[in-house]
Amino acid sequence: MAIILVFFVSHWYLSLFFQTFFLHRYASHAAFTMRPITEKIFFVLTWIFQGSNYLSPYGYGVMHRMHHAFADTENDPHSPKYDETIFNMMWKTKTIYSKIASGQEIPEKRFTNGVPRWDFFDRFARSWPSRLSWGVLYVVFYYFFATEIWLWFLLPIQFLFSPIHGAIINWFAHKYGYRNYEVKDTSRNFLPFDFLMMGESYHNNHHKYGSRPNFGGIRWHEVDPTYQVIKLFNMIGVIQIKDQKEIQLPKEIRKKQAA
Repeated sequence: MAIILVFFVSHWYLSLFFQTFFLHRYASHAAFTMRPITEKIFFVLTWIFQGSNYLSPYGYGVMHRMHHAFADTENDPHSPKYDETIFNMMWKTKTIYSKIASGQEIPEKRFTNGVPRWDFFDRFARSWPSRLSWGVLYVVFYYFFATEIWLWFLLPIQFLFSPIHGAIINWFAHKYGYRNYEVKDTSRNFLPFDFLMMGESYHNNHHKYGSRPNFGGIRWHEVDPTYQVIKLFNMIGVIQIKDQKEIQLPKEIRKKQAA
């Protein structure tokens, strides 16, 4: 039993890390830069750790930029204001993302500029043979190590980690939680201490400072785990934070905390 639980929890956080670090903060917001070869490595690592849940950095990045531009309007790819249920929102999100990632929809240039693309790899990583291969590996792992019947109920959740991660933020962090800033959309900080979503829960902070690599830090308890890794990667040269002042809190925030 313990092996399955470790596998499940590890997959949750590793899949989520590459979604927030590579797809969100890098591909969508260009909060830091990296060398072309490093970018290719992170493409592959994202595929490995998202597995059957792999999301195209290009499709994700373009759609997320559209979300910020049209947040909580009719043109928002995912907004609780315009979808009756979380499942309706997830299906709408999936449809728009698939059209962008597959090239069926050509967005405005402002949404595509600078978003990383590796079309050959994306086609492979998003293909059904790839997804099914990962799925078979998960099933085999459960077959050998799931010692209790109830553990098998975790498996379908594992198949859907990436959309679940997105749904948690795009639905709940626009409906529940607290706000540090009055912004034009409904974004909220879903969790005061983000033990679940590696900093993504500080959604109101993020909508105020979209390109800031640190989603937390406004209040003492807002610790962003992903940002701690970003600082480490920056220090050892894996990435380069665009504005080195971001290692410290922006002056506006420091003044607010001191008030």
